[in-house]
Amino acid sequence: MGNKDLVLLVLIAVCVFEGCYCTTVTYDHRALVIDGKRRILQSGSIHYPRSMPEVWPDIIRKSKEGGLDVIETYVFWNNHEPVRGEYYFEGRFDLVRFVKTVHEAGLLVHLRIGPYACAEWNYGGFPVWLHFIPGIQFRTSNDLFKNEMKRFLAKIVSLMKDANLFASQGGPIILAQVENEYGNVEWAYGVGGELYVKWAAETAVSLNTSVPWVMCQQKDAPDPIINTCNGFYCDQFTPNSPSKPKMWTENYSGWFLAFGNAIPHRPVEDLAFAVARFFETGGTFQNYYMYFGGTNFERTAGGPLVATSYDYDAPIDEYGFIRQPKWGHLRDLHRAIKQCEEFLISSDPTYLQLGKNLEAHIYYRKSNECAAFLANFDSSVDANVTFNGNSYFLPAWSVSILPDCKNVIFNTAKVVSQRNLQGVSFSGRTSVNEFLQLSSAWSWYKEEVGVSSNHSFTKHGLLEQINTTKDNSDYLWYTTSINVKASTVPGQEKDAILHIGSLGHAALVFVNKKLVAGFGFGNHEDASFNFNEKISLNQGDNTLDILSMMIGLQRPGISSVILVGLEKNSKADLSSGQWTYQVGVEGEYIGLDKMSLANSSLWIQGNPVPVNQSLIWYKGGWSVLLIYGIEVDTIFQATFLAPEGKGPLSLNLASMGKGQAWVNGQSIGRYWPAYQAPSTGCTANCDYRGTYDPSKCLRNCGQPAQTLYHIPRSWVHSGENLLVLHEELGGDPPKISLSTRTGQEVCAHVSEADPPPADFWQPNLEFMSQSPEVRLTCEQGWHISMINFASYGTPRGHCGTFDPGNCHANVSSVVQQACIGQEGCAIPVSTATFGDPCPGVLKSLAIEALCSY
Repeated sequence: MGNKDLVLLVLIAVCVFEGCYCTTVTYDHRALVIDGKRRILQSGSIHYPRSMPEVWPDIIRKSKEGGLDVIETYVFWNNHEPVRGEYYFEGRFDLVRFVKTVHEAGLLVHLRIGPYACAEWNYGGFPVWLHFIPGIQFRTSNDLFKNEMKRFLAKIVSLMKDANLFASQGGPIILAQVENEYGNVEWAYGVGGELYVKWAAETAVSLNTSVPWVMCQQKDAPDPIINTCNGFYCDQFTPNSPSKPKMWTENYSGWFLAFGNAIPHRPVEDLAFAVARFFETGGTFQNYYMYFGGTNFERTAGGPLVATSYDYDAPIDEYGFIRQPKWGHLRDLHRAIKQCEEFLISSDPTYLQLGKNLEAHIYYRKSNECAAFLANFDSSVDANVTFNGNSYFLPAWSVSILPDCKNVIFNTAKVVSQRNLQGVSFSGRTSVNEFLQLSSAWSWYKEEVGVSSNHSFTKHGLLEQINTTKDNSDYLWYTTSINVKASTVPGQEKDAILHIGSLGHAALVFVNKKLVAGFGFGNHEDASFNFNEKISLNQGDNTLDILSMMIGLQRPGISSVILVGLEKNSKADLSSGQWTYQVGVEGEYIGLDKMSLANSSLWIQGNPVPVNQSLIWYKGGWSVLLIYGIEVDTIFQATFLAPEGKGPLSLNLASMGKGQAWVNGQSIGRYWPAYQAPSTGCTANCDYRGTYDPSKCLRNCGQPAQTLYHIPRSWVHSGENLLVLHEELGGDPPKISLSTRTGQEVCAHVSEADPPPADFWQPNLEFMSQSPEVRLTCEQGWHISMINFASYGTPRGHCGTFDPGNCHANVSSVVQQACIGQEGCAIPVSTATFGDPCPGVLKSLAIEALCSY
């Protein structure tokens, strides 16, 4: 008996003795093997801290209904151990609760412990205190780092074991990950990197989780660690050992959002094509990164300049609403692949070339039973192919799935699932309740520019921001004095050019406590910037105050300060001179964002309210349904009554500049609507065909990256609520609004030539004799309240712009009878349902409806 068999017998004996429903997880060259059976698994990333525990069950339910088997999440070290040895697992950071919630839904878990995450998370998930351990070097063969990493890995594994959450204990965790995409940077560490990879693998295995470990993007992952693929396409990926399965841990459903950039969008036709190609070519586990993206609350967004929204163009949007047609088309794809599972796990694929850029992969269960994938990976040319004696049409950049090597039950380029008009929760053709300002009584607190004696210190030279702030604030004041010698004309000002170099990410500059025109800032691709402005100085001493701002922890800060032209041909380098520093702005020390100071005597009341001024904090005390109002480098406070309903709220800050926002003392994150994307680079109609990258299908050029900000419903309560805004640049307070979603227009357009739904297919039944269907579904608890358009015949146009066409049967009454008052409905597309308005013509059914609650 081998060691592997002995371990299995011991595990079974323990399970029988303890009475648990244990699961064994191993792998072979084809797939993960769960309880002795190979599995085809669809997975999706959901990061527990990017949403609230109250909505986890709903998001996970929607994921399951979308066809997922597994939920994948990172573990975020910096939030779980904010102080060395002091752990936090409460609220939205309750990892055990999240894993149990997934288990209760009947899904499995891939736990990516790392502990490096990246994930556009602050400092990549590393705690800041790690940075200050003398002699430490991250992610290499450094004993100080390895000791801390091992301690945290052991802590998380122990936490999961104590809650019986590994599969061998009857829990849902079937996979764990150590490190993250280290192969992308390993070359920079030389031999130390190679030793670190081996150590990380050995350390993970030694923790005895009883489930396989993976390393993503790690070609040299040592046995038994499975190396996996990350990317937009992984069909060409091959594991580093013939004994390991082909797995895809990050299939990007879209891309993250950065301030100053346009909004990325990945068409679902391309995403489905990538998934189908992966399974076609031997893959057996793939994960959408992200399936639900969520929100970077507080200052958790990583740098540089990552936005507060982490929507990621995912199948479930930032607010927890289903994004159509992405969710529905992928659900249909998962159903089609599931129909092929018994074939996919029974053999390796057989390759067959069908023509130029045309191929088939066939999976046999028996010599006369097979499933096939037919692919056209040409980026522009459609094709007709012959397979098994039958002719098939393959649009460019598409895959057809044939679970019986005969009937096409799904093609990646043919989207027949429902669409949501505009696909955005609180804009476009959605219905929202917007609560308007009724009255206002403003108060404010005028904040001083620069440092205060209570919180400042003095050093020679320019300090690095991360070493100084230790991530306690986004802000660091740099203050110095400039002396101008007296001239022959008393009181005359001296002009000079001020050159400031910064590693990022943004800075406001004040001379003699007055804001200098211009605002220095970088971008996500290059966070560094240079600030060059003409300034006027008085005779004698002048003050220079620079407020350096971080948008995601990296290594930003002021790197040089040079004054040119104060004297003829002069150049004064102030960088090495004496500087006074203060971490944070005055209002942070006072705590003006806290509910406890809402009625403080610090606030000044009067008329008119100062506007368009930097460093003002505002408070507006109202008894109304909605509030608005901020100002320049301000914190604005207002109370509001929560609107009715249970759904999330959206704060529209399009009229504002840059800052942070709080609701009832909870930070909803950073905002920066004043930073607009470049005016070029977007396309009105994106062609999904051809290789995708994040710059291909951009939206909202010339607009802010984000104007709507998510307020979780659990953060508001009955009665008055406190809204606080800290505005750094200036805006238009009366235009701020708060919305809740009350409805969504949905639509579908299905032809008689489209295949019936994939879940109709059964072996040995005549699949194509069944009718295609229009299927409409509302969010759970909502219902179809109105049919805005319904036509059977040759309707033209797209969702939102349909017209009846030349052949039209008004079928509104039939559709209303089937759908009104229902959460969802299905209507066959056939003459048997509607009659035949135009014999001999290919017909289709188009419907637009309104979902509401």
